[in-house]
Amino acid sequence: MAEKKSVREKPIPDYKKDLVVKIAEKIKSSRTVLVASTKGLPASQFQMIKKKLRGKAEIMVAKKSIVVRAISGIEKGALQNLKEQVGADVCLIFSGLEAFELSGLLVDNQSPARAKAGDIAPADIDVEPGPTDLIPGPAISELGSVGLKVAVEDGKLAIKQGATIVKEGEVIDGKASGVMGKLGITPMKVGFIPVAAYDSESDMIYTEIKIDKEGTLADLRSAIGKAFGFAVNIGYTVKETISYFISKAAMEEKALAAKVDSGEEKPAEESKEEKAEEKPAGEDKKEDVKEEKQGEKKDA
Repeated sequence: MAEKKSVREKPIPDYKKDLVVKIAEKIKSSRTVLVASTKGLPASQFQMIKKKLRGKAEIMVAKKSIVVRAISGIEKGALQNLKEQVGADVCLIFSGLEAFELSGLLVDNQSPARAKAGDIAPADIDVEPGPTDLIPGPAISELGSVGLKVAVEDGKLAIKQGATIVKEGEVIDGKASGVMGKLGITPMKVGFIPVAAYDSESDMIYTEIKIDKEGTLADLRSAIGKAFGFAVNIGYTVKETISYFISKAAMEEKALAAKVDSGEEKPAEESKEEKAEEKPAGEDKKEDVKEEKQGEKKDA
């Protein structure tokens, strides 16, 4: 038997219908529709970021059912895939900016925050050696429990040997979060976290839109350094390497000149008079032959 469709007993309130229409209109008039997570975002910071984005983006919060209904009413194929990205604790951000530019703007407005037990480490959390403001006592065992070696210096604890207390992707436990709280380490980011975005110009959905500007710049610097070293090793001359080759040639010229001037004797140059007196090869033999002939005549 075919399953019976459930019939809604209560009519849909007008405010929900109006909200569906409003969201649909915003989707149609925006280049980018971005789904962002608001999990753990304090209301005060939500309003602060919303204010900063004024004129560049508009933020709307609605239940999943309303957002899905609004998207379903728009006849755009790729847009329908955005429904899969809508979950709990999310908001919609409408903008005329390109999707990755908007994502970068959201990242710029994130703030550092303390880690709580159960959070996922966004990167390796390292504790470097150095002094602290902690006084000896229970803190010694607490720091030691996460692999830190400490000593007492001038009445305060000093970390003598640092360590990576949580690796990227690992769950932060209570010990690690407690130590980070005592040391003032804030590894987490609080703000709108980009989840996915729809670009109406390309009619595409982008799901990998988290922009790590610092990490990307570090990778770019590393790649440039490796490329420069490779170009130098193979003698590839371009405007970026030519100054290096010129400097290297100048240094080698100076080193060679210093070596020559350091005591190696130059071959003595012959004077012009000695060159003038030097006879061409074969002249001595001709004179010897003449003398022999003259001697023979006398004997005859």
